Amino acid sequence: MTVKNRWKLEYSIALFVMFGVILLIMPFSIENTRQANFISKWNEKLNRVEYMFSVINAHITDDMIKSMNKSNTSREREELLLTVIKPYLRVNTDNYPIKHYKPRYMNGSHVYKGQTYYFNDFYFAENNTIIGFKDIKTDKSSDIWFLMMFDINGLLPPNRWGKDIFGINIYDGGKIEPFGYDKSMEELRKDCSSSGTGISCSYYYKIGGGFDE
Repeated sequence: MTVKNRWKLEYSIALFVMFGVILLIMPFSIENTRQANFISKWNEKLNRVEYMFSVINAHITDDMIKSMNKSNTSREREELLLTVIKPYLRVNTDNYPIKHYKPRYMNGSHVYKGQTYYFNDFYFAENNTIIGFKDIKTDKSSDIWFLMMFDINGLLPPNRWGKDIFGINIYDGGKIEPFGYDKSMEELRKDCSSSGTGISCSYYYKIGGGFDE
């Protein structure tokens, strides 16, 4: 083998190795970029929703509060909340997400009916996001009144908590907190991982937690 042919062979092998490394790295790089984009959108959405509820709280009337207190069913209270936030998030109540839209936890397991983070109804909102509400019946002002979820990627996959689905607790007076705000850092890291539910990512990402930790 001549020196020239040997150089071509070594050069070809080097190119194949580099190409192989790129193929191995590329999926992780793309996924990391995608997840970083989801996190950025969630933090933007959370800031906007916090402002939205502060405005709602400033303009809520005694009649609205009385109507909420007099509501006998979860459905009635959810409808009242929907009425209040509908203009702020441009909620579409005429066109519903397809029945096959079924969110999962980050670890891939199903969210079953009867579980805390199972939502019966979903709605399309601004920028094709999907939102859901869940009434938590309580007589104490300090308890959670509603749960609210946001799929910032809409019908597009992955449709998983902690990936493109996040949520908040809603309290009396319009105060809100992202899911997981009451967890320790260790609990947040564990839940916001490939083996966790991803529910606590809603707060973990707000305080700067990384999706690769």
